[in-house]
Amino acid sequence: MSRDAFLVAVGIMVSCAWIGPAQALGSVESGAPGGERIFFQEIPSVHGASKYEQKVSEAPASVTIVTADDIRRFGWRTIADALRSVKGFYTTYDRAYTYAGVRGFGRPGDFNTRILLLVDGYRVNNNTYDQAFVGNGGIVDLEIVERIEVIPGPGSSLYGTNAFFAVVNVITKRGRDLKGGEISAEEASFGTTKGRASWGNRWGNGLEVLLSASALESEGQRLYFREYDDPSTNNGIAERDDDERAVNLLAKVSFGDFALSAGRVTREKTLPTGVYETVFGDPRTRVLDPQQLFVNLKFQRDLSDHSQIMLRGGYNTYLYDADYQYANHMNNDQGVGRWWTAEALLTRKISPSHKLVVGAEYQRNLQQDQTAVNEDGVSSEILSERRRSARWAVYLQDEVRVSQGFLLNLGVRYDDYDTFGGTTNPRMAVIYNAPAGGTTAKLLYGTAFRSPNVYEMYYNDAGFSQKTNPDLKPEKIETTELVLEQAVGGDFRASASLYRCKVKSLIDQETDPADGLLVFRNTGRVDARGIELEARGVVAGRVEGRASWAYQISEDAATGEALSNSPRHLAKLRVGVPIVGDKLYAGLESQFTSKRKTVSGGDIGGFAVSNLVLSSRRWIGGLVLTAAVYNLFDRKYSDPASDSHVQDAIPQDGRSFRLKATYEF
Repeated sequence: MSRDAFLVAVGIMVSCAWIGPAQALGSVESGAPGGERIFFQEIPSVHGASKYEQKVSEAPASVTIVTADDIRRFGWRTIADALRSVKGFYTTYDRAYTYAGVRGFGRPGDFNTRILLLVDGYRVNNNTYDQAFVGNGGIVDLEIVERIEVIPGPGSSLYGTNAFFAVVNVITKRGRDLKGGEISAEEASFGTTKGRASWGNRWGNGLEVLLSASALESEGQRLYFREYDDPSTNNGIAERDDDERAVNLLAKVSFGDFALSAGRVTREKTLPTGVYETVFGDPRTRVLDPQQLFVNLKFQRDLSDHSQIMLRGGYNTYLYDADYQYANHMNNDQGVGRWWTAEALLTRKISPSHKLVVGAEYQRNLQQDQTAVNEDGVSSEILSERRRSARWAVYLQDEVRVSQGFLLNLGVRYDDYDTFGGTTNPRMAVIYNAPAGGTTAKLLYGTAFRSPNVYEMYYNDAGFSQKTNPDLKPEKIETTELVLEQAVGGDFRASASLYRCKVKSLIDQETDPADGLLVFRNTGRVDARGIELEARGVVAGRVEGRASWAYQISEDAATGEALSNSPRHLAKLRVGVPIVGDKLYAGLESQFTSKRKTVSGGDIGGFAVSNLVLSSRRWIGGLVLTAAVYNLFDRKYSDPASDSHVQDAIPQDGRSFRLKATYEF
């Protein structure tokens, strides 16, 4: 889509948003029911920014909250869909995994290692690849999510490694949120079907239970890759090689001061791209990834009116199992992880204007193995010397209200690894909330780190495609940010974030020209700077909108060259229109991504994608219906590929459809 066509499309969307209500079936009063106004209403508190509930305006970050209503009304299917709607975020899909980029950083092949993913405050990045799964391999089904807290900026002062560019805290629903059962079924393009069953309740004695299970299956689509356009490789056409299956399970039980949660995900995906120089179009090349399980037991009690203690312990397993079909042999890769974690947290309100947080964490990696087995049964133990490892950390955060309107937030954390030693990361925030006028200003500073994982340091496949680099060092980031937020009346709010980041010892995957093998290296320094603008509000008490624009520059500090997969501009528009009271709702969304550089130095043109979703609630009892059209204008576009692909870019989905029915009882 050209720029003019994009502007026309946006104009049509805005016009529909304004005209639609007047011509809708039935009439709606300007004071429409409050249920439909939740969509852009400010969530009063956030937990993940400081590990305790606080007002969004007092959090030491520019926080975005994605609600369950947002998810339903805009038809988002995965965490990646939700993140794609947030200012400064974008995603990349290589037909194997979905990756999230933020503030111009979306390094091909990094497996989302620079974003920390939490489920109800519990870390779920695995211990082998540090991967945060945000696509169909996400450990919780998005339909069982109550809200998502997106916290950009360095978070290592509270969370340690992986909280490099952002912390994403996925908060799941509770039994009281369902108060009964739900069943859901959907049919979508590319032979995709999905079913879900959930049940939850809370009893008078305080016992609360939630159970949920879902399964997805997709035949995939017929894909064309011009790099393989030759009769020997089926003229570049991959058929029946894009299928995918995923199963999610979640259980939550709480009683008194105790809460137990457990989640499991299993996903299998065929790889149609010829990745790692495998035979193109061979359906035997596939990954079973992830097979991940977590069990988390939490104890939380108020010691007094001013103090609260939280104790948490968790056990986790992870399995990656992949078959790669080469011309003369089959290679089977496996990554196996087992680890347990423990955390203790004390929150104390020393005075009405002074709050202190003290915490400690420990993680013991019981297994971090990677093996490769070829068709002759010859096994290579890639990680014999790093099967076990451990890390511990202590952290402190001090929040002081120094005067009316002014808040000072200081934090520091020390992490110690038995692989490379220790690292200390501070955070500082000066926050001003005007007593009147709805103005908030935040000056933020912090550092973060990401430790090299065992995959980056030790993976090799006997010289076929990749080799080890045990000398990798942690990468470090230093970020300074200024945030301004302004409320205009009760229905509008605008914000601006101006930031600068300096990354040292960035871990990146590249090809060694000496032998042609992929290897991870500390590639030097990266400088990033940018601005993020956002406005949201409600018109005439019913038409709700959110628009954002991000301008971001991420460059190699030594050469001044732009990073690959780093768009300069991101523009987003969302409009929500109640059509028939609170029974029918239209959600329109459009996102523009500017051109991006590929790993080989080429450019991929910019594109705009628009989605249209109609959702109804309880027209017939507890029936909820959703109809969605994704990529409404059938825009042809691609995402940059990593060095593990022959292709510079991977084609993305054209126009697709989805129908979903949910019955609540």
